[in-house]
Amino acid sequence: MNQPQTSKSSLGYFRWAFIVTALGLVLGAVLGWQTTGTIGGMATVFFICTVLAVLEISLSFDNAIVNANKLKEMTPVWQKRFLTWGIVIAVFGMRIVFPLAIVAIAAQIGPWDALVLAAREPDEYARIMNDAHLPIAAFGGTFLMMVGLSYFFDHKKEIHWLPGLERVMARSATIKGIEIAFVLALMLVFSWLISGEEATVFVHCAIYGLLTFLAVEVVGGLLDASQQTMSAAVKGGLGAFIYLEVLDASFSFDGVIGAFALTQNLFVIAIGLGIGAMYVRSMTIMLVEKGTLAEYRYLEHGAFYAILILSVIMYAQTLVHIPEVITGLGGAALIGLSLWSSIRHNKRERMEDQVERREELHA
Repeated sequence: MNQPQTSKSSLGYFRWAFIVTALGLVLGAVLGWQTTGTIGGMATVFFICTVLAVLEISLSFDNAIVNANKLKEMTPVWQKRFLTWGIVIAVFGMRIVFPLAIVAIAAQIGPWDALVLAAREPDEYARIMNDAHLPIAAFGGTFLMMVGLSYFFDHKKEIHWLPGLERVMARSATIKGIEIAFVLALMLVFSWLISGEEATVFVHCAIYGLLTFLAVEVVGGLLDASQQTMSAAVKGGLGAFIYLEVLDASFSFDGVIGAFALTQNLFVIAIGLGIGAMYVRSMTIMLVEKGTLAEYRYLEHGAFYAILILSVIMYAQTLVHIPEVITGLGGAALIGLSLWSSIRHNKRERMEDQVERREELHA
């Protein structure tokens, strides 16, 4: 669905993000004062909230671009639903409920007990979360890898940023299930490198990630198809909404786990990552309404390459620790390069148009 471009300024899209930032940082400072009772402790929590927000933004540039890519095909009604209810699920579901659910399952305790554990014994809570990193990385890495590969293994794809590689992948898409075979092969390689009982856990969770992607694709297609038969106005509705929510969850895994390297306080993490999530929402709206994806033709490519890199990093983190700053900077660098390539392409096209017009005038 094509969106009309707007004259709204870029900063205007971030108004609510700025408001949430101010409220979040004030709340973080209050929380720091209540937990430590010192100015230094208050300043420390304030700083951690700021760093977590920056971490979330740096890890989620590609998330915003992929969201915009999907949202531009949705109706205004479902766009609004995703940007309201979707952000509530993203902030409260993934930044608070998801870590609590992991701890509750891993420690075999109830949700309320997990919340009490997070408040009273943050170190133990963080330990359980870190112990759950391998299955989370296997699940999220597999899902994101399928998202990235599905974009490039598409025989209808005509625009290529790296033609030598992408044309081969596009042509190979005629082979059914080639991306699934690639993921399964990589899964086996990493399970061999991990070995032992952890290898079994890795394979099981990776398979769940693969099945989740396939299930979301099937269910989303069936939902959208059934809705389309009832009313053309809801095309690209519930199915696309579910897809984006699962995608956001997979993106969030890395940020939530990485946040525990800075603090064990669940509530500080929720504030910092929640602030970052608001900027992702604002970036998504700006990309859709200003038509940025259409203007910069390689921006999507950079985002999906960043997704593939993130998925491989999540796999690699089952073997070695990789600092989140590398993940964030790597994705940002790829998107920056794709933006630069898009700008160069646009300049080249304008120059060619000028040459053609001059030739027509002289003809």
